Amino acid sequence: MKYRKTKLKPRTLGKYFSYFLTLILLTGCLSPIALNRAVIAYDEAVTDAISQQLLVNIVRAHYRQPIHFTGVSNIAATFTFAANAGATPALGGLAGATLMPIFGGSLAESPTISIVPIEGEEFTKRLLTPFPQSKLTLLLRQHYDVDMLLRMMAQEVRMEDSGQYGVYRNSPSDKSGYEMFRRVVLHLSAIQDHNQLYAEPLLLTHSWTVPAATIAPDSFQSLQKEFVVHYNTGDDTFSLRKQIPGPILITNYDPDSLTEAEREKLNERAREWDVSDIAFDIRAGYSGGEWPMSGFFRLRSFHAILSFLGKSLGHEAGYHVEKDPRTPPILGNENPDLTMAFLVSSSPPSGTDFSIRWDSRYYAVNTSGPYARWNRDAFQLLFLLFQMTVTDLPRIGVPSITIAK
Repeated sequence: MKYRKTKLKPRTLGKYFSYFLTLILLTGCLSPIALNRAVIAYDEAVTDAISQQLLVNIVRAHYRQPIHFTGVSNIAATFTFAANAGATPALGGLAGATLMPIFGGSLAESPTISIVPIEGEEFTKRLLTPFPQSKLTLLLRQHYDVDMLLRMMAQEVRMEDSGQYGVYRNSPSDKSGYEMFRRVVLHLSAIQDHNQLYAEPLLLTHSWTVPAATIAPDSFQSLQKEFVVHYNTGDDTFSLRKQIPGPILITNYDPDSLTEAEREKLNERAREWDVSDIAFDIRAGYSGGEWPMSGFFRLRSFHAILSFLGKSLGHEAGYHVEKDPRTPPILGNENPDLTMAFLVSSSPPSGTDFSIRWDSRYYAVNTSGPYARWNRDAFQLLFLLFQMTVTDLPRIGVPSITIAK
C-alpha cells in the first residue's frame, strides 16, 4: 500500500497559524476574567464566613458559651493557563489526506488561604470596651436610623429630672426601664424623620488670662494663630480664648445658635460625661419639643451587643412599646418589637440570606415579612460594628492573586 504525502499550502499554513494566534490571544483575555471572578468569589466567601460567625456567636451568647472569632489573614491564588495546538488527518475517505487543526487549553487554580484566630489581649480589650460616641455619630451620618443605632448600641439612658438622673435600662427584663428607653429613642427617631435631628460636637470655649510681661514679642504671632487674643489695658494682661470641640450632643436645634451662657452651662454638665456617653438635649419650641428632655445614653461594648442579641433568642425577647403621645408621627410607623428578629427551626429555613446549624437547630436572620429591610439593616450594622472592633490580622507573606501562563 502506498501512502500519499500531503504538502500544506502556504495559505493553509497561514490559516492554521492564525487559529493558533487566536487561541493564544484568548488565553490572554481569560486571565483578567479569571482574576475578576476570583476576586469576587473570594470576597463573597470571606464576607459569608464573617456573617456566619457573627450569627454563630449570637447563638453562643444565648447558650452562654465562649465567644470566638477566626479571620482570613491571607489569600494567595495561582492560576495556570496552558494552550496547545496541532494537526491530524481528517477522518473518512479521500478527505483523510487533509489535515485538520487541533486546539486545546487548560486552567488550573491553586489557592492558599491563611486562617488565624482573632484573639489576644488587644482584641479582648476592644471587645469589652464600650464604643466611643464618635463611632455612633459616624454611623448616624451614614443615615442609619437613630432608633436602630441606640437600641443596639446603648445599654441605658439617663434622664435628667430636677438635677437628678433617672436610669432606664435597655433590657426587656426591666419592664419600666425598657419601655421608657424605647419611648425616648422613638421620640428621637421621629425628630430624625423630619430632618431636624442634630448630632454635632459641642464647641467648648476655654479662656485664660496671663500677664502681658510673660508673653515674648516673637511668640505673639503664633498665639494669634491658635487663640483669640485681647489686651486688657487696665491690668496689663492678655485674655486668651479658644474653642475646642467637646463631646457629641444630640439636639433638635442647631447647636451653633446657643448663647455663651448656655454653652457654659453645657460645658459644666459635660464634665460628668464619659467618652462612651452621648448626651441629648431636646428643647421646647423646636421639632419634637412637645416632650422636652435631656440626659445621655451610655453605650455598650461589642461583646455586650452580642449578649443582648443572644438573650433575645430566649426569655428576654423584645416586645411592642407604643410611642409617647407627645412624639410626632414616625415615618412608616416603623417600630419593630425586636432589635433584630431571628428564625429558629429544626430544618434549614427557606427564603433567608443564610443560616447556621447549632445543636440540631437552624438559626437565621428573619429577612421576610414587614421588617425584612429593618433586620437586614440591623445585621449590616452589626457587621460594621464588628469591623470597628476587630484588630488587624497578622499577615503571612504578601497577600496576592498570581496569574501564570
